[in-house]
Amino acid sequence: MLLRTDPFRDLDRVFEQFTGTSSRPAVMHVDAERDGDTFYVYFDLPGVDPDSIDLTIERNVLQVRATRQRYTKDEVETVISERPMGVFSRQLFLGDTLDTEHLEATYDNGVLALRIPISAKAKPRKIAIGSGDSGPRQISA
Repeated sequence: MLLRTDPFRDLDRVFEQFTGTSSRPAVMHVDAERDGDTFYVYFDLPGVDPDSIDLTIERNVLQVRATRQRYTKDEVETVISERPMGVFSRQLFLGDTLDTEHLEATYDNGVLALRIPISAKAKPRKIAIGSGDSGPRQISA
């Protein structure tokens, strides 16, 4: 059995309703990495209903918003309530080198994973250069 040791828990809960995630979005933790021609971004969203996740991209700004709700029963007394609830939000500025048209998103075990390929225009390519003597030749750019 858990014993209540915090006499101010009700006061803390009221304070959180006015200043915490109930009234303003909280930040979610993120990791990002590049593996060859693909960029991966991982957002921690434990306990979030996948239907509450909103993922948008506008002008190379990626925005993730999600809501985690506490489900309570009228006849049940809460003894400890420490997990943050409410709206979580994060914005990332994506470079022009990423192909956001082909972004893929999955949500598994509380982690939202994004796979963003590197744009073809950002990859090195050969450019033909003509000369008056020998015709075109390839140079790496």
